[in-house]
Amino acid sequence: MPDWATKSDRTPWLADGASERLTWLQALDRMARAEILCLGEYHDRADIHRWQRDVIEGLLPFRSDLVVGLEMLPRSAQGALDAWISGVASFPAFLEATDWRRVWGFDPELYAPLFELARDRGLRLLALNVERSLVRRVGAQGWDDLPGAELEGLSPPAPASAAYRAQLFAMTGGRRPGREATSPEDPAFDRFVRAQQVWDRAFAQRLVEARALPGSPLVVGLIGRGHLERRLGVPEQLAALGAGGVAVALTLDAAEPEPEPGLADYLFRLPE
Repeated sequence: MPDWATKSDRTPWLADGASERLTWLQALDRMARAEILCLGEYHDRADIHRWQRDVIEGLLPFRSDLVVGLEMLPRSAQGALDAWISGVASFPAFLEATDWRRVWGFDPELYAPLFELARDRGLRLLALNVERSLVRRVGAQGWDDLPGAELEGLSPPAPASAAYRAQLFAMTGGRRPGREATSPEDPAFDRFVRAQQVWDRAFAQRLVEARALPGSPLVVGLIGRGHLERRLGVPEQLAALGAGGVAVALTLDAAEPEPEPGLADYLFRLPE
């Protein structure tokens, strides 16, 4: 149990619509029963990546059969991930092999503890993402106009729910370059929604594929929280793919008020 997470509050976890308080061990015990566990993040927050690392490490006594999926890298980087886990690549060589600066861009040191934990414990890492060029093409052209060979194995997503469109609109205000939408239902907003759903579907499909590996491991996905909040986005696509046992865990800042029920299955309040 990480000391930094328990100094100020022995029950820092919230569950069941934020109505129930849990200790670290209680939360880990429950999360370990999931089939797919999505840990949301703000990409530039070191404290949240530390939380993700501690959750993964804490789950290992409960579930040694654990696979970690990464939004940060496209499937083409899988070979570099395998080389890192096997110990044959240094961290600088790994970053060069994945073309980290181009495909992700956030400071790699934010993620270094996660990668080091995976190598130290021999955890399997899976790249969840697709090439950005595919996201742009689907956003601009739609799914029907692209040959199947260019879709990197993706099937078209389940239609975006009204709730998800509203959430995306609230996040962006509908303001996209040259195409400002006036409402979530405005066709001018379709391009952004389609692009977002490429990521949602890609992450969901890869998580389902990982769950189907021998032994049916617990699959932990590290994904931006905009794809997860209120169980919209990726969880909706997982449901459309028939996945069960899906749980979402997010963080709250120390002074952040408790949210309305439904933000996530589990919430962890970060210390001061």
